[in-house]
Amino acid sequence: ALAKQGWLVDMFTRQSSPDQATFVQHNANCRTIRLTAGPQEFISRDRLFKYLPEFVKNFQTFQQREGFEYSIVHTNYWLSSWVGMKLKRQQPLIQVHTYHSLGAVKYISVKDIPEIATTRLAVEKACLETVDRVVATSPQEKSHMRSLVSSQGQIEIIPCGTDIEKFGSIGWHEARQELRIGQDKSVVLYVGRFDRRKGIETLVRAMTRLNVQTQANLQLIVAGGSRPGHSDGIERERIGAIVAELGLNECTIFPGRLCDRLLPYYYAAADVCVVPSHYEPFGLVAIEAMASGTPVVASDVGGLQFTVVPEVTGLLAPAQDELAFACAIERILTNPKYARQLGRAGRQRVQTAFSWDSVASKLSHLYTLLLVQAKSASEKTPQIAA
Repeated sequence: ALAKQGWLVDMFTRQSSPDQATFVQHNANCRTIRLTAGPQEFISRDRLFKYLPEFVKNFQTFQQREGFEYSIVHTNYWLSSWVGMKLKRQQPLIQVHTYHSLGAVKYISVKDIPEIATTRLAVEKACLETVDRVVATSPQEKSHMRSLVSSQGQIEIIPCGTDIEKFGSIGWHEARQELRIGQDKSVVLYVGRFDRRKGIETLVRAMTRLNVQTQANLQLIVAGGSRPGHSDGIERERIGAIVAELGLNECTIFPGRLCDRLLPYYYAAADVCVVPSHYEPFGLVAIEAMASGTPVVASDVGGLQFTVVPEVTGLLAPAQDELAFACAIERILTNPKYARQLGRAGRQRVQTAFSWDSVASKLSHLYTLLLVQAKSASEKTPQIAA
């Protein structure tokens, strides 16, 4: 969307497999560039920090080879913020940052705090206090930055966005037919990672709290990828054991990670999409479901309080309260007219506030403002690294 508005956008990421292309040209103004930083294999985020100096070095080499320096770098997640701050000390550069996840919030609910935590918290504080602008994706995230990270630094609220053409173009009947789901089924959908903080256990246990009549045609779909032996694989096994213990095997499906083609069909086929996270700074799944015209039941926490308007686009329930989630899900499943009303309002909210074009316009305004303030605008089209 930024490229359509005339910005030249290069998205930098780490090469995690030798099979990945180094360059991917998405359109005339937008491309993905993969740089070497450590072995070309999957490395968990908690183990990536030591490879960042190599990423910085290869980024600078790329600039030298291309014959220019970027005007703006928009970094995402704390690891990238360190890269941006390092580059900013070595060349004229405007840095904008989006956290997406705050260590100060995450570590409150984590029993086993990783060794990298101290470094992460220090980097996140330095980032907020020194970069040109931090973008919070919701008022709730901004509040957490101020109360848990630092009272210094400049923050702008710009939400995440989604593709309103990709989500919302498929009808309920078409989706059910494509996925071979019976039209008599009451479909409850979860989409996301297998992680205890995502609250999947709350959703599963809530299914047993629904009335018997609702349970008769229930179809619970828990969609998300997992790797055996890794943390997500261990959580997938734990959730599977709970499903079996509660006698929900026959009505529960684990389709795995959903590809880009199938994801819109699952949202469209669902009667309700549930986001039971213990915390979310924004809640992208909620707006994807809303864009699809599917009502949402979400935890009354963080950015979900911003994305989901209670009683208008969906319902909110206290995190980890299985009875409250069951009651909210029941209200939607047993009242089709109300569900359609929520779905229509959700779609309208996403079109107005969370479309890619809307978000890109806000980012474009911010980038332009920062360029003017830095007196670094030039006759050439500014280029962005992300």
